[in-house]
Amino acid sequence: MTTTTVKGPFKADHVGSFLRPKRLKEARLQKQNGEITAAQLRAIEDEEITRLVQKQKEVGLQAVTDGEFRRAWWHFDFLSELVGVELYETEQGIQFNGIQTKAHGIKVIDKVDFDGHPMIEDYKFLHNLAGDHVAKFTIPSPNMLFFRGNISEEVYSDQNAFFDDVIKAYQKAIQAFYDAGCRYLQLDDTAWAVFFSKQGQEQIAQRGYEPKELAKLFTRAINESIENKPEDMVITMHICRGNFRSTYVASGGYDNASEYIFGELKVDGLFLEFDDARSGGFEPLKHVKRDDLQLILGLITSKFGELEDPEKVKGRLQEAAQYVGLDQICLSPQCGFASTEEGNILTEEQQWDKIRHVINIANDVFE
Repeated sequence: MTTTTVKGPFKADHVGSFLRPKRLKEARLQKQNGEITAAQLRAIEDEEITRLVQKQKEVGLQAVTDGEFRRAWWHFDFLSELVGVELYETEQGIQFNGIQTKAHGIKVIDKVDFDGHPMIEDYKFLHNLAGDHVAKFTIPSPNMLFFRGNISEEVYSDQNAFFDDVIKAYQKAIQAFYDAGCRYLQLDDTAWAVFFSKQGQEQIAQRGYEPKELAKLFTRAINESIENKPEDMVITMHICRGNFRSTYVASGGYDNASEYIFGELKVDGLFLEFDDARSGGFEPLKHVKRDDLQLILGLITSKFGELEDPEKVKGRLQEAAQYVGLDQICLSPQCGFASTEEGNILTEEQQWDKIRHVINIANDVFE
């Protein structure tokens, strides 16, 4: 299999999170109940992450992650450790298709900034395990603080001041990860999905925005956050429609925001959901303007264990290649296997079969 880079994204790649092993789930519960210390929990996390990284190498992945094993949420754990942000108990959880998450949220209680972060040490641990593989780390995009945060008007009466501070905080965070050795960073973002459906469009209006105005804000937040990144650092973005216990939040194709997503964002690669009809077709890819933008197509679902027909997946890759060259296309699952610690409804064995499936199909198509 040929790859265009040794830094990522790779022709066979993955979004990042993996199902939490039973031992880890039990340890986190014990810590919550005061039965073990934070240090004891971390030691168990270290052991399970070490096993996970070894398994990723064994199945043939080139990029390895820590599976987000130290996190309860894909986004809140990072955002709540920024200066001026805290986690709190909400009245109800986030509504998915027929199910709700735990009742947690984040609120902005002071000026947002970055002044060190526990996940820098988390990255260093992963980096030391990676060896000759690429250590990839995932954090929520800056848009998620705006989209999911309860922002105090007493702190930020001016929206531009809020975005200015968030962008500066992310610039510092990106540099801190780079200084720790990170060369492959992924920004996870469900905020873009608000453009994709009629329900989402109504949400935009309820918040007092025009769709184009909000798309420009989201684009600015990403582009300015990454504009000072070192040249040898790859930053990708994963655009998601929600992933909790094998359910979703949003539906709809990329069409309504495709000119911004594919034509304006300055990330090195886009991880895109295309695992079922909810994600629409490939026509929005016609807005891609750059031949160095990698498109990692999530044609393999992480929500269920059944393996996709490999010939159909290969056919869809060729279909996408009508809009951009195969040299710009990669393959991955559409999302991680556990965006929250609960995880999707499939077994660990099925999870690894999915990863092998991605690698085998990519080997056939891109060799």
